[in-house]
Amino acid sequence: MQSQWQCLLKNLGEWHGSFTLFLPAGELREDVPTIVSLEGLDHNQTIRQTIQRYASPTAADELVQDSEPIDEKVLVYSALGRGVLFFEDGAFSQGSMQFAPFSEFGAELGLMAGDRRLRLVQLFDRESQLAQLTLIREHRTGSPAAERPPLTLDDLLGQWQGEAVTIYPDLRSPTTYSTHLQISRTEENQIAQQLTFGEGGGTIVQSTAIVNGSRLQFDQGSLPVQVLLLPDGASASSPVYIKTGHSFFLEVGWLLQADQRQRMIRSYDKKGEWSSLTLVTERKLAKL
Repeated sequence: MQSQWQCLLKNLGEWHGSFTLFLPAGELREDVPTIVSLEGLDHNQTIRQTIQRYASPTAADELVQDSEPIDEKVLVYSALGRGVLFFEDGAFSQGSMQFAPFSEFGAELGLMAGDRRLRLVQLFDRESQLAQLTLIREHRTGSPAAERPPLTLDDLLGQWQGEAVTIYPDLRSPTTYSTHLQISRTEENQIAQQLTFGEGGGTIVQSTAIVNGSRLQFDQGSLPVQVLLLPDGASASSPVYIKTGHSFFLEVGWLLQADQRQRMIRSYDKKGEWSSLTLVTERKLAKL
């Protein structure tokens, strides 16, 4: 098994993309072109990370490279913080270790597919309300910049068979298991979802959602959960607000092909403590 640092090194390179800010209801607020570079120093024992933000969207990378960034941040580090975990393909999540009322809270979840990355940052305000989401779409220098179309509900309908890997903040051995997700439309503006997962298919979760444009609203549980359908085949799942004494999760999804999807889930327990990180790779078996 690779070390966490070795998994981080899968992200080395220069990544061109944009930081796209959305409000909780899915309204786009701004789209900022970016170049993020991760450079290995001292035989890759140290990482120098540079984040450059540019003034306005441009049609070609060359135009970004020839202009001056409006903002630049440089980070240099030789160790990883407690709030971050990596999978062996370089996918990762970093963020708050603990939810607490009256404090800001949030996390970043990042997926990788070859020379492309998709990252999502979900932030909650001091009132524990979902405040904003930032979708980050990137490709390595020299690789195609092609993106998937915006995700639609029809893309999700069907039966999905997956394999999940769960890793833990205390670095105990990972857990692997199969998943089965079925999403079907029951009415014009309503869907039903059934998720089966765990060893021997031991856990079954059923829920329904109201379809409201690009939002799927699940209101049956102890915390209302919404799924936003986003550009580049992405989706963002989270509670609308967080309350103490309730477990919850943050999730990003990425439709890589019509029948192939990745999901990452960052889970918190009833005490508000970060408990696990799960990466699901799934394929569509049939459309319903």
